[in-house]
Amino acid sequence: MVRTADAVVIGGGIHGCSCAVHLARRGISVVVVEKDYVARHASGVNAGGVRRLGRALPEIPLSVAAMGLWHNIGELVDDDCEFVPSAQVRVAENEDEARALEERVRLVRDAGFDHEVVIGPEELRELLPAVSPHCVGGMVVSDDGHANPYRTTMAFKRKAELLGVRILEQVCVLGIDRRQGTWRIETSADPLQTPVLINCAGAWGDHIAAMLGEPVPLRAYAPMLMITARMPFFVKPVVGAQGRTLSLKQFANGTVLIGGGVRGNAVRNTNTASLELGGLAGNARTAAQILPTMRGARIVRCWGGIEGYMPDGIPVIGPSQQEGAFHAFGFSAHGFQLGPIVGSIIADLVTTGVTEYPIGPFRIDRFDSSPQRQSNALT
Repeated sequence: MVRTADAVVIGGGIHGCSCAVHLARRGISVVVVEKDYVARHASGVNAGGVRRLGRALPEIPLSVAAMGLWHNIGELVDDDCEFVPSAQVRVAENEDEARALEERVRLVRDAGFDHEVVIGPEELRELLPAVSPHCVGGMVVSDDGHANPYRTTMAFKRKAELLGVRILEQVCVLGIDRRQGTWRIETSADPLQTPVLINCAGAWGDHIAAMLGEPVPLRAYAPMLMITARMPFFVKPVVGAQGRTLSLKQFANGTVLIGGGVRGNAVRNTNTASLELGGLAGNARTAAQILPTMRGARIVRCWGGIEGYMPDGIPVIGPSQQEGAFHAFGFSAHGFQLGPIVGSIIADLVTTGVTEYPIGPFRIDRFDSSPQRQSNALT
């Protein structure tokens, strides 16, 4: 039996489920195909950061739009997703780092945005009383936040199903072919037929892109996290560092989550991720040096997801070079906050062919080194 739908989404992470929700809200019938189960990989096990702070410049317009959806996330998915508005601060440990943050704020303001603000040592200590005396300032966004990644992705799944989306879990895509304006997708279950194919396959996004004749240099890694036993409450903002890898937040129950992009190893064909203990130890030392309260904290659990990284650190979002196909993958360990708006962008592209957001920097053909591509880039 061949199943048909107006659109087929490959990948059941936050971006795949967000695309399904936004398409279904526009009256499009959708099937989501997930080779494991929804939220199995990066979408369900990331740090849950909901931030505009420190975004790559091309991502800022999307991130700003996404924040508007996050502050009303219950209206979109009928769940608060444990979203907690809070400041996010990036700490400068020396004057060179402070100057780098000042330059960063200038660049962002030149691009037309004013959400990032430089703060001096006194303002830093008002915001972070527990910060180490050697820290000299920082950069802050006052109304970013964080959410529960697993709960959020599952909320998008439930909302999609409520809107009539069919989600096929533990179903692998084996092949893709286009004939007479229709995609035929061979799977480990029934084949699927659709005029619209959307690649949200995360760390496997390059596999789907290759099936479409669009190879990209994606690498898979395992972003690592650790969490402590409960501690007396000492920090409200999400804390990062300008010169070192760190993202730290304390939850209402007193536990502290430590991450920030330290990578373990991922093996995609076995769905396994291995931790790099030296990297985790370094991450813990950084936390204790910037926030001395963390000295002696007891780590109770460490883990890693599987995520796709692009060479330039920004995702692939937008139309395929093949008619009737679209991409949203390769978010390089900072895609969680973008999930709600990316789904809306893809839904706009599918239904109207255009989007109001500047997605040119995320086009898939930016990695194409063919003579024709280079010639087009020069004209």
